[in-house]
Amino acid sequence: MVNGAQYGRGRPGRGGGRGLGRLGAPADGRLPPTVTRRAYAVGIVVLALAAAGCGSTAGEDLGDEVSTGPRPTVVDRLPNLPGAIRVDDGLAATGLARSAPVPAPVYSALVDENGVRRAGPAVPPVGPQVPQAAGPAVPGDAPSAPGNVFAHTMGPVSPALADIPVRVYVPNSDAHTLSVIDPATMSVIVTYATGFVPHHVTASWDMTKLYVNNTSGNSLQVIDPRTAKVVDRLDIVDPYNLYFAPDGSKAIVVAERLQRLDYRDPNTWRLIKSVPIPGSGVDHLDFSADGRYLIASDEFSGHIVKVDNEKMEVAGVMHVGGLPIDVKVSPDGSVFFVANQGRHGVHIIDPESMTEIGFLPTGTGAHGLNYSRDTTRLFVSNRLGGSVSVIDVASRTVAATWRVGGSPDMLQVSTDGTQLWYSNRFHGSVSVVDAYTGQVIKVIPTGAGAHGVAFFPQPGRFNVGHNGVYR
Repeated sequence: MVNGAQYGRGRPGRGGGRGLGRLGAPADGRLPPTVTRRAYAVGIVVLALAAAGCGSTAGEDLGDEVSTGPRPTVVDRLPNLPGAIRVDDGLAATGLARSAPVPAPVYSALVDENGVRRAGPAVPPVGPQVPQAAGPAVPGDAPSAPGNVFAHTMGPVSPALADIPVRVYVPNSDAHTLSVIDPATMSVIVTYATGFVPHHVTASWDMTKLYVNNTSGNSLQVIDPRTAKVVDRLDIVDPYNLYFAPDGSKAIVVAERLQRLDYRDPNTWRLIKSVPIPGSGVDHLDFSADGRYLIASDEFSGHIVKVDNEKMEVAGVMHVGGLPIDVKVSPDGSVFFVANQGRHGVHIIDPESMTEIGFLPTGTGAHGLNYSRDTTRLFVSNRLGGSVSVIDVASRTVAATWRVGGSPDMLQVSTDGTQLWYSNRFHGSVSVVDAYTGQVIKVIPTGAGAHGVAFFPQPGRFNVGHNGVYR
């Protein structure tokens, strides 16, 4: 008999509904027997059709449009099919994504100059060509902004991104789908099939593409934000979450199931180094103002871990207990805020001494964090209490708690800063709230396990990861 907890189906009091392979799943990513038998049967049919020349798995890699239903794509459910190229358990096949509308891609086996096979169309990387001060940063730029880490996020969206339609991307972890919302009409305009258990949608460092993090599917699906369509897939092991070094030099895959951070080349996706993280349940992080180090949360062991981002090695560990989850550096870079779902509040951490210098009770199940457009307020989603708290950043006090209902999870602020958007993890929906009064404007049904919602595009010069942490 399959034990639900063994395969990480989640309980609201812990990780909560994150889906298969989330808690205690084997490191080899095996599926439970019922899923394996179904996947095997589907695999026989697919292979038979392929042998007869009747159909291809390539199109399914790219996110077929669906109307309803929690159906993952065939290739992500069957990672050993011929079309799913795997280099080894640590190296992913490389692939480059497009950032402008293009004809449907043609797939073939390709070998790069290093002899590594890659899946997906081979096209040159493209990005916005604009003056540096007016748009996205260039790799190697100084990562911090004087006085306020988020100074570049307080204005309008860069002209380089002006032709990108504003959309809200919602990964439905338990339905294995991605819902795309038009925020002007506050309605779902399309739903795509994804890989198995998509948790977050992450903009690339240069904001030219989006990645759907399919953690149990061991893949990143690439979205062209100008068309809101999936255009490619990268075979990446266990991408629960995804971040980028503030200088753009490295991608950091949070491999929660494997309890490690995988540093990768963000262009080729070659593995640079795997960093084992002490504890259990590494899942969220943020960077210091200068990008020298990061602070990560260990949700299930109650640890907070400091990693030297240049040496790529653990530099400190502290224990806070509970279930630490989302992490945000303060605008002045002096402290880190860490939401704790088990202790129902937010830690204030001194990153130099790795000590807790304050704790703010917010509400039951404090989970996600995001700043207001002017960075003077920090929103906290209290997932188990159906509320959102507002922290005054200057005084480090809780200014308000809004009873909004649902199960608020990950948060995003609209481009103009007037609305707060968040996923309702246990309600299969997204809520829109007035960012000043807390009044619920609308609840939009999406799919089971709505999680790392991304509102895109956003102001800023680059993204350091997660569902949108811009600087």
